[in-house]
Amino acid sequence: MSGPSSRLRNVLGHIFHSATPESVPHHFSHLSPTYFLERAAAIEPNAEAVYHVTANNKILRCSYMELANRARGLAYYFRKHGYKRVGLLAPNTPAFLESIFGIVAAGGVIVPVNYRLKPEDISYIFDFAEVDCIIVDKEYEDLLKAFTETHPSVKIIVDLDTDATEGVLSGPFDEAVLEGLILARTTGSKGWSDLISATVANEDDTIAIPFTSGTTSRPKGVIYTHRGAYLATMANIVESGLNLPDSRCKYLWTLPMFHAVGWTFPWAVTAVRGTHVCLRKIDYPLIWKLLKEEGVTHFNAAPTVNTLLCADKNAVVLPKPVRVTVAASPPTARLFEQMTELNLFPVHVYGLTETYGPITRGYTLPEWDLLPKHEKFAKMARQGHGFLTSLGVRVVKTGEDIPFGTPPVDVAKDGKEIGEIVFQGNICCKGYYKDEEATRKLFEGGVLRSGDLAVWCEDGSILIQDRQKDIIISGGENISSVALESMLVEHPDVLEAGVVAVPDSQWGERPKAYLTVQEGKTIQGQEFIDWAKHRSAISKFMVPREVEIVRELPKTSTGKIKKNVLREWAKKGTPEEVKI
Repeated sequence: MSGPSSRLRNVLGHIFHSATPESVPHHFSHLSPTYFLERAAAIEPNAEAVYHVTANNKILRCSYMELANRARGLAYYFRKHGYKRVGLLAPNTPAFLESIFGIVAAGGVIVPVNYRLKPEDISYIFDFAEVDCIIVDKEYEDLLKAFTETHPSVKIIVDLDTDATEGVLSGPFDEAVLEGLILARTTGSKGWSDLISATVANEDDTIAIPFTSGTTSRPKGVIYTHRGAYLATMANIVESGLNLPDSRCKYLWTLPMFHAVGWTFPWAVTAVRGTHVCLRKIDYPLIWKLLKEEGVTHFNAAPTVNTLLCADKNAVVLPKPVRVTVAASPPTARLFEQMTELNLFPVHVYGLTETYGPITRGYTLPEWDLLPKHEKFAKMARQGHGFLTSLGVRVVKTGEDIPFGTPPVDVAKDGKEIGEIVFQGNICCKGYYKDEEATRKLFEGGVLRSGDLAVWCEDGSILIQDRQKDIIISGGENISSVALESMLVEHPDVLEAGVVAVPDSQWGERPKAYLTVQEGKTIQGQEFIDWAKHRSAISKFMVPREVEIVRELPKTSTGKIKKNVLREWAKKGTPEEVKI
């Protein structure tokens, strides 16, 4: 006789939809983006899947059949050894791409980690995420020394990133692929049908745990599900225009794959059978070479990457438009104008690690072509509307007088009232891994809290003003550091600008600006302040009294300016190595 708990489950199974495969109705299948690789290889097995300049400086090309076979070999290897939580510590390499598909096909969870973090942070993430295997690029193997000393049982698989694809093997990663393929052949398995690809048991299961940057606290693991990843993938195909009408896309990997699993683009590019042009590191001359010679059609990059790309001496007007998905920090109208002049067509998106990357887009309307150029590009630089597979983005009232947990109230759509951006819908994360309190705060009031402040425009689009902690309150006036930065870079000799608050005895706070300059140009601080006061469109109360010219601004791995570092510079002085 069955016990009370099993009888209860049986009763509930008749009332609520069960996630077990046996109970799935005939018209329903659980969603997972892993299937896109199996599908691509079946449709166009000989289509070019990967172009890559390897660590040994060789050009590697492989087809979708080869990519699928290698990912399948990895899956059988992981399943044989029982690895369920696999860490990835590598740049944008074919091994990273293969692992994204192989780990999940074996029923495992992807744990991608930023190789630019300190070894102690990397150790913390892999320990906290409870990984049982790590795939690491040879260049970054030393970052695992501390972790391996305390976790000797965790399997480390090193990828050498060479051009060897058959014959003589090239290191432990290739050996793992071969071991899995031999196992699949000798045990009479059924290829992909014997793996978790199109047959995921529950679309709400975890597919990946990427981690936040952790600039002010310990990094938090963000739980991605199969369903969320699938729907974010489908949205990115549409919103970034990956499905070209007359050819296959060629996507250049400037965005780190470790960042929010590459904003789901490993799955999105594969879904349309595009070519992954892998890139080990940001190299502006190489990027221009690939744009010109390899027919790149798309890439994703932060405003700072696009700024430096446009300023590179190799920059030329491209013969065909390249779609550039721009995100990570608010861009400026000037940057969008510069990009467009080079035939780099900006598609502006906005999102968080907690939203699988992008979740809103600034849609360019035909009638904007009648506007003055600067006004048109300023509209293009707005964060826009919610993605196709998301619910609409909202801006809600915020303040100390609003009790915790209160249902959110929208601000006026007047382009003036500032509130917090919040999200709802299919491409919000499930929560934070092993952190119920942080999850509760993230979804306070039943919406995902971004922590970003914005205004809601009359046409329903949003425009970011700042992070809550970065708003400068000077003499009772709110100054958006983002808005001020966008105005400061209007000076023809300025390359980038970063603005933070510093104490002021009269006004409480005032802005201080850090600038980098265009190559071959020089700017004097007082001269620039005079320009800001008398020849710019900057309101007098916003003009910085202090301007410091530096060689480079501190940035995160995804190109955001590290405001916390700028605040430290303002308190303790700018390091000598970055001064001019």
